[in-house]
Parts: sequence; structure tokens; C-alpha cells
Amino acid sequence: MVSDAEILAFFRKELSRPVNQKCQAVPLELETLLQDYAAADELPYVINDYCNKYGIDISAMDMRNYFPWENLTFSQRFFKGRHFKDMVTAKRKPLTVKMFSESAKAGRWLYD
Repeated sequence: MVSDAEILAFFRKELSRPVNQKCQAVPLELETLLQDYAAADELPYVINDYCNKYGIDISAMDMRNYFPWENLTFSQRFFKGRHFKDMVTAKRKPLTVKMFSESAKAGRWLYD
């Protein structure tokens, strides 16, 4: 059976570590929001590696729930104004390492 610590170690190894304003590495924890931690273009590759390593079917996962701004064109993003990011952030569902850990224990994606 897969443990939380094993899944957390996997994501810590696979994801680039962002740094804060003091040039200190930001730690990844079970409840860290992956949308804020990882680059949007990096996360799909890590999720694919997770699926291959742990044999998890994530076909039920709808990434639009976690990255709603990816569905909008540049002009839609541009003309929404400066509060656009706050508006979209409020609509997104959280995506955490804990969710991947619980899904690995169940053998399938549990959320959405």
C-alpha cells in the first residue's frame, strides 16, 4: 500500500522547487496547492509520471476544474481587467498532493 510520505517524496523529487522573495526554497507539503506551487506546463508531465508509476487511472480528472484560466484565449484574459486572476482563483478547485495520495491508495482518481 502506498503511503502519504511516499507520494509526497515522489512529488518533491519530480517538481521544480520555487523560491520565495528571500531566495529560500518553498517546501512542498501534503496540503500545498499545486496550482500555486508548480508551473502549469510542468505539472501535466509529473501527473503522467505519477500515473505510470502507481498505475492510477486519471481519465476522470478534468484539469479545467483546477486550471480554469487555461481555457480562455489571450484576449479574454487581457480584457478581464486586473482582478481577473482573483476571480479565476476563486473558481478553481484545490489540487493537492494529498488528493494524489488518497487516489493512489484507492487505485483511481477520487475527485471531480
